[in-house]
Amino acid sequence: MTRGYAAATAKASLAPFTFERREPREHDVLIDIKYCGICHPIFIRHVTNGETRSFPMVPGHEITGIVTAVGGKASKFKPGDRVGVGCFVDSCRTCPECRQGLEQYCAVRTSWTYNGREKDETPTYGGYSEKIVVDENYALRIPEGIPLDAAAPLLCAGITLYSPLKHWKAGSGKKWPSLEWAVSDTWV
Repeated sequence: MTRGYAAATAKASLAPFTFERREPREHDVLIDIKYCGICHPIFIRHVTNGETRSFPMVPGHEITGIVTAVGGKASKFKPGDRVGVGCFVDSCRTCPECRQGLEQYCAVRTSWTYNGREKDETPTYGGYSEKIVVDENYALRIPEGIPLDAAAPLLCAGITLYSPLKHWKAGSGKKWPSLEWAVSDTWV
């Protein structure tokens, strides 16, 4: 049994909840969760405002912890490794977006870290719990020099900032193009 905190119904407060985590499959890692960030916009939408699909709902997608077991064919991690899990834990892996490394835009099926379903319809319960099982391809190594509590919010808030800076090649000496178009008459 795994202990966590769940909203039992729309707009309900989080309360203690126990549930079964699935056993690790061939390419999975079992993670002992140490920290889970609070993603305010998602938390407010899904818990406070009740904009969710299924209950009970264990939130949490900024997860850091320690690998405690690996599946028989898992090769990226070993017990004792420090890892993180972001907002999704699987995708189809075959659509054009997935083949380009853009699994977050999967055209077939993204399995969200919480309040979603895996390919076999197993419900995904998030990081407000003791442990989680995910495919090794959806876990990230956390370097020794980064404390796990500081790494957790980087898995959503951090990447939300980093991704556009990387995409637009921001850096020292770079300037953003003029934003005059943003205040033109066409936008008023």
